[in-house]
Amino acid sequence: MTKFRPCIDLHHGCVKQIVGGTLRDEADSSNPEPCSQGLVENFVAEQPAAWFADKYRHDQLTGGHVIKLGPGNDESARAALAAYEGGLQIGGGIDAGNARQWLDAGASHVIVTSWVFDSDGQLSDARLRELVQAIGRERLVLDLSCRRQINTAGLPTWQIAMNRWQTITNVAIVAETLDYLAQFAAEFLIHAADVEGLCQGIDEELVARLGRWSGLPMTYAGGVANMADIERVRDASGGAVDVTVGSALDLFGGSGVNYDELVRWNRLNS
Repeated sequence: MTKFRPCIDLHHGCVKQIVGGTLRDEADSSNPEPCSQGLVENFVAEQPAAWFADKYRHDQLTGGHVIKLGPGNDESARAALAAYEGGLQIGGGIDAGNARQWLDAGASHVIVTSWVFDSDGQLSDARLRELVQAIGRERLVLDLSCRRQINTAGLPTWQIAMNRWQTITNVAIVAETLDYLAQFAAEFLIHAADVEGLCQGIDEELVARLGRWSGLPMTYAGGVANMADIERVRDASGGAVDVTVGSALDLFGGSGVNYDELVRWNRLNS
């Protein structure tokens, strides 16, 4: 059954909610300004990441994630993982070389996207196998965040996007892709990048497509505006897809979704 999974998005060490399509790569990690051009921030928290992690621990929310959006977030991420050891996944700049250290820091799983693709956006079987060898399939979450495209037949397709959702790969979210990737991972995380942070409704077609496959635990993120959208994720996926909520959540300054109501909703649906 669909459940709410919490999130902590980190940007320059702060907990933020950002409109996904406005995030850009750092031009120079010593100078944060280039990536801030055009960046739309919906929320910047006064509390540190560890405060949110401790709240999730207290409310017994499981399967949540910390995402490091660029450099300058390692200290905050480690503090969050320490506050809820074994209760949060970690993503952002993870590869086979550093995955183990984040598990040792308290993450339940590592989340990987861009590193399993080469510079041309081709999926790397060798890198997938290297990750599994380094940490085991059971500790790996593949982030299949995507953008909606129109194919040559004029039909919608959802293509996996890498490099902070800026680069569209040639890998589509279809049953064959999910079947193949499932042999390497314990879960999938899917941000609908086109609606992420907009609070204008979910991509219901994408959620339904994910629900029809339902071979691994999956978490959907993107566009949730209110509790009705939470119900839409449940109904469209047949209860097979979990959901995370960002900018609409009152915990992050939003007005559409009440955090305490979501906690109660989880308990009722568990």
